[in-house]
Amino acid sequence: MYIQYIYINFFFNSFLTSAYGCGQPNYPPVLSRVMGGKDACPHSWPWQISLQYRSGGSWYHHCGGTLISEEWVLTAAHCLYNSLNYRMHLGKHNMYEEESGSIIIYISKIVIHPGWNSNNLRNDIALIKLQTPVTLSDTISPACLPPDGHVLPHNAPCYVTGWGRQNTSGPISGALQQAVLRVVDYATCSRSDWWGSQVTQKMICAGGDGVVAGCTGDNGGPLNCAGSNGIWEVHGVLSHMSPNTCLILKRPNIFTRVSAYIDWITNLVETNVGKFDPQQRSCTQFLNTTEGLT
Repeated sequence: MYIQYIYINFFFNSFLTSAYGCGQPNYPPVLSRVMGGKDACPHSWPWQISLQYRSGGSWYHHCGGTLISEEWVLTAAHCLYNSLNYRMHLGKHNMYEEESGSIIIYISKIVIHPGWNSNNLRNDIALIKLQTPVTLSDTISPACLPPDGHVLPHNAPCYVTGWGRQNTSGPISGALQQAVLRVVDYATCSRSDWWGSQVTQKMICAGGDGVVAGCTGDNGGPLNCAGSNGIWEVHGVLSHMSPNTCLILKRPNIFTRVSAYIDWITNLVETNVGKFDPQQRSCTQFLNTTEGLT
């Protein structure tokens, strides 16, 4: 995640419950009015995963992703190549430390959206089935998805999370990072002095202030937004950013809009494992999390 460290922290308490009945994250997200980014509280985004690939006998972080059920992870299609061997690291906070509550699971199936186009990055979304179902815990729980067709309003505050680079040519982050990105509506983002025709209504633009953005390594990860009921929903999958540097004014991060693909996700998961409710309440609920962010 590319960050200029200019921020004003605004801390407040948020109480939480866990609807899956087997525990809750150790810490809720510490939310803030920021103009930069910061380390996330450990395990405060328990659906965040690290997609890793093997090279030369070692494993490397490649992309982010979102756990949406005990067996399925949502990520970006552009993160996946047939030539690479992948695994998932779940319940992870610091990439360089041994941590209790984190587990590694290998992959049994990759399903890339049939409309994926690598030339224009349309339909940049994919699902990965885990080799074995994950046991939900204090450090690992699934995200909720938004209602079918839902479109976020302009300037809505959401959080991008990931282990991406903190500058264009730097290493990946050690600790999971989080930062506020404000949604930029389609009418603005599709203007010629913004992204123009490169953006579609099946995408979400967020950021573009030249101060904070997701960067290389954050790809595939979630855009986390708190609904009016206080429940976190993953509205976006990070697809792409400016090719030369992650921080350019009027070049916000572009996310695949998850609500445009609810039918595809639901049909695919139900075909493989049975009933799936994308607004399932087997996900962490946070109360009053939008306070101070409007």
